[in-house]
Amino acid sequence: MKDSTSTAVAEKVRKIVLSQPAEPFLPPQVATSPLWAAMKRCGSSLWLDTGDMDEISLMWRREFTALTTNNTLLNREVQKGIYDDLIGQVAGELKGQVPEEDRVVEIAFVLNARHGLRLSRRFGAKVSVEMHTALAHDADRTVRYGLRYREISPESFYVKVPLTPAGILAARRLGEQGVPVNFTLGFSARQNWLITSLARPAFVNVFLGRLNAFVADQRLGSGKAVGEKATLASQRAVRELRAGPGIATRQIAASLRDGAQVAALAGVDVLTMPPKVAQQFERLNPAPAGLSPTVDQDPEVELAPSVDAKALGIAALWEVPPDFRKAVRDLLERDLSRWSASALCEFLAERGFADVLPAWSPADIQGVTADGKVPQYARWKDRLARGEIGLDALMTVSGLCSFTTDQQAMDDRIRSKL
Repeated sequence: MKDSTSTAVAEKVRKIVLSQPAEPFLPPQVATSPLWAAMKRCGSSLWLDTGDMDEISLMWRREFTALTTNNTLLNREVQKGIYDDLIGQVAGELKGQVPEEDRVVEIAFVLNARHGLRLSRRFGAKVSVEMHTALAHDADRTVRYGLRYREISPESFYVKVPLTPAGILAARRLGEQGVPVNFTLGFSARQNWLITSLARPAFVNVFLGRLNAFVADQRLGSGKAVGEKATLASQRAVRELRAGPGIATRQIAASLRDGAQVAALAGVDVLTMPPKVAQQFERLNPAPAGLSPTVDQDPEVELAPSVDAKALGIAALWEVPPDFRKAVRDLLERDLSRWSASALCEFLAERGFADVLPAWSPADIQGVTADGKVPQYARWKDRLARGEIGLDALMTVSGLCSFTTDQQAMDDRIRSKL
């Protein structure tokens, strides 16, 4: 999709976002917690994963430093109707200046920026803001919108970029221009080795709860520790790269599903938790003195006896083999500023790693969207066994498609107000 947004329109949008009434800061009597303080001493920064002001107000502690939203979470807020007047205002301001579809993307940008700014001002926190999913495969537009987030409030935002070939190249360019990128929808250590090496974002992720759900829901195993094992392996990989020059990337443990996972991931650079998970951890109330870093642990994963681990490709979630590392080193010797997304995919395929960034056909996207939030193993089993697609890559495209579904719901509400 060609971006028809002019500099004048971008400036008008920036002024609209900044002209909204300022949020009062959270009162200074925010509770502190010895439990969360102990988690911080283990080396973990603590974020909440929600866009709901009331939920945050109930759960916010002095030890928390940031908030993260996504297409799903923002859509929940938009569907409450709290931004209908703003949608109408922006629609009127932009009418006749950009085509309707671009106007929808522009209004979605306003909603992300405005809600993120409200959260940042209300809680004095950094906020991760999301790109419209229509930008996921367009590096140039991703860069332009990332720069526009910075122009609105450089001190408030981390900019989320999704894991696609174009997203890797866009994140690299944004980082070179000083935009802190939260590179999202990662599921494995090898994905994050590639992303950290090439793009050097501020943060990478492992969506660990979705990994556990994939295994458990389809009776491939108990599901316990799958995501934790991938997250801890990715943390060690990122830590190894961070020991070299010029890399400051930090690992996020994302998509936590229960309070016990918090202690199990103590020492991971960042834990971003839904409020209910943070509440569960507080109710568990482990002794603060007993909390210690787990980063160098390697939990066991139990698969069902009938499951062929090699055919499933589950080891790709936590292994970063030497030949993959060499391929990435060779990539770094190229002038990536001139590369396209397809060139990046072709390079990895030539080195035997087509499964990391596979080509997804329209039929594939239709199938993975139909699967819902977690891909259905039966649909993809044969291609996983043949090594055509990686389990991590399948989980990534599944996550992007589920976010796209929620983005479409938000877009529908926007269109209803045009």
